[in-house]
Amino acid sequence: MTERIEAQIERFAPGFKGRILAKSAMDTADMERTNANLMGGDIYGGAQDFRQLFTRPVARLTPYSTPAKGLYLCSSSTPPGGGVHGMCGYFATHAALATTLR
Repeated sequence: MTERIEAQIERFAPGFKGRILAKSAMDTADMERTNANLMGGDIYGGAQDFRQLFTRPVARLTPYSTPAKGLYLCSSSTPPGGGVHGMCGYFATHAALATTLR
């Protein structure tokens, strides 16, 4: 797949392939071997169904907080889930600041 993706990018950005200095690729089994949280290569931390949209990683009012004071989670395992939107970090930051500013 790597070569097909590179060819598609090259199609719209000529010269792209010539700028690649090195590359590394892993299949899903390799990903799981290097990080047990990536079961089957799943980078989203498991199912993202409607219920989990609001209860990941645990059901609590502020899902970004942890029992450890001052420690907050920010990942695809927190609402609104995985993607390239940055909203997990945005909401975790607001949760941390709201606690700090009290």
